[in-house]
Amino acid sequence: MKRFHAKPGERRCLQIEKFLFGLITFLVAVLAIFAATASADGQHSGVWKLNPAKSKYSPGPGPKELTETILLSMNRYKVDANGTGADGKPMHIEFDAKFDGKDYPMIGVPWADTLTVKWIDADTPQIIQKKDGQATMIITCTVSTNGRTRTCTLKGTDEEGRKVNNVVVFDRQ
Repeated sequence: MKRFHAKPGERRCLQIEKFLFGLITFLVAVLAIFAATASADGQHSGVWKLNPAKSKYSPGPGPKELTETILLSMNRYKVDANGTGADGKPMHIEFDAKFDGKDYPMIGVPWADTLTVKWIDADTPQIIQKKDGQATMIITCTVSTNGRTRTCTLKGTDEEGRKVNNVVVFDRQ
């Protein structure tokens, strides 16, 4: 059996080819991991404007306008929302929470003073709003496959004790 012996210049080319193959394989793996972990972050984060025509409120009415700025990562959920309530008064909702099972303060809704956030699956965050430690509202949000529409369902009890079953639709800005 005859062995192949590369000449010194050919050996250098083989070493470069091996190095480049390893580097490309590594970069593809890093990009795949980034894409997998960034999917939820990218799809929910951004500025979203309420679409009142597509939203349904029970009981109603809902806000006249609302714009949410969302920062969402695998570890953090931050919302800063401003708009006009059904009564024509300005409204502001704000929270900054971690996905660690702990309660975090929130402002802007009369039926809650704290909240907890958790992941339902890799793409679906859930907010559990609480008043005096008791759950009052569960909010689950999804983003359309094209990334242009965010739909949140709210189920629970408002500050007057009425059952709430809202579907709130936002358009990406």
